[in-house]
Amino acid sequence: MATVAVEIPSTQTNRMLLLAVIVVVFGVLATSLPQTQGLGVIPIRNLLKNALHATRESSAAFVFWATIPWYFKPLVGMVQDGFPLFHTRRRSYMLVGSVLSTVAWLGLDFTPYEYHAVLLVNIAINSAMVIASTAVGGYMVEIARASASSGRLTSVRNAVEQFSFVISGVGSGFLAGLDFKWTGITCGAVTFVLVPIAIWCLIEKPALEQTGAQVFMAAGGRLAQIGKAKALWIAAAVSFLFYFAPGIQTAQFYAQQNDLHLTTQQQGNLVSMAGLFGVLAAFLYGTLAAKRFRLRTLLVSCIIIGASGQASYAFYYSYAGARFIDSYWGFTYTLAEVAMMHLAVRATPVGCEALGFALMMAVRNFGLFGGDWFGAALQDHYHLSFHALAAINGAGSLLALPVMLLLPRAIVMGKDAQKADPETQMAVDPAAIQGRSGSG
Repeated sequence: MATVAVEIPSTQTNRMLLLAVIVVVFGVLATSLPQTQGLGVIPIRNLLKNALHATRESSAAFVFWATIPWYFKPLVGMVQDGFPLFHTRRRSYMLVGSVLSTVAWLGLDFTPYEYHAVLLVNIAINSAMVIASTAVGGYMVEIARASASSGRLTSVRNAVEQFSFVISGVGSGFLAGLDFKWTGITCGAVTFVLVPIAIWCLIEKPALEQTGAQVFMAAGGRLAQIGKAKALWIAAAVSFLFYFAPGIQTAQFYAQQNDLHLTTQQQGNLVSMAGLFGVLAAFLYGTLAAKRFRLRTLLVSCIIIGASGQASYAFYYSYAGARFIDSYWGFTYTLAEVAMMHLAVRATPVGCEALGFALMMAVRNFGLFGGDWFGAALQDHYHLSFHALAAINGAGSLLALPVMLLLPRAIVMGKDAQKADPETQMAVDPAAIQGRSGSG
């Protein structure tokens, strides 16, 4: 169905864009800051290592299985794109996901400190957060498309995500020094913030009523669109290769405590420093790079720069050096992340916003946490040093470059603020967005 441009007053458009940015900012904060890999990362990893005496491989396996709901994010996206909940496609899912996340986090306080029991509750936490996060991602893609601001809006998303690391680094280090119950209380309170924001700021017209047959036909149509989206699958392969190159997250945590003898607060400070420089990288990408350079140029340069940040851990020998290396990694890795999220938005087919973007995020998470498990297993079984593993990690990330060159020119040769297709000519109007998200 052809899309018709909708003319609305600029003041109304600006207000709607402002509200949309507020939803994206607080949505990302509420689904990133209180994650098990956010404020919960050091308390949970510390519990595994020092209370449950888990090996590197067991700890990495815990993270992999705890985050398994994120690997199924595309299915959640398909449901949200095709099945309105309480007559809305985004707001209701944000509310339900946020409330369930809060309940699950509070439930962690009543869980016995046993590996499998803690793992099951962590899976429940992540399952609820996936619901809210997918809704935020789908909403962001819709707004980015409608306002021709994919690079800028994804840089905002990543800047907020990196800012959450600034807070979660210091916060998780502090929480790790308290009774573990404070982790559940704090994270539950933070994720609940999305509830009032979604109620007050997310303007969304009621979804059209559909029969069961129409809903399933719409879902099948979206799956067919995704299946034929060559650019999206190539982009997913690029993302997987960059993130999977045997990861070092768990190995780094053990090296910080066993080799560098850092306290949990010092570990948290390093996360915050990386996040601070990540905010700077996202800001520079959105305000300067996205509008001046073609996406292909940005992808090549940012992947190489990101790989150098990962390889820099080969020189991780002291706390003083760690502060510099983690800061450098935060800047370089974020550049690569923003570039690939920029690619995800541009490669996602119209009408499949939540599903397409969720697919990219699922591939990213599977590569990241699967690669971490792979790296931890390599170190435990083959007795690799952390520094050797870091060098392999950096080199392995470069495997994404040749695959990136297969991306269609229509996707990678544009700059931000260029309206590459008629769909992006749409003004930011909820009715226009709603009509495009319906069955068709």
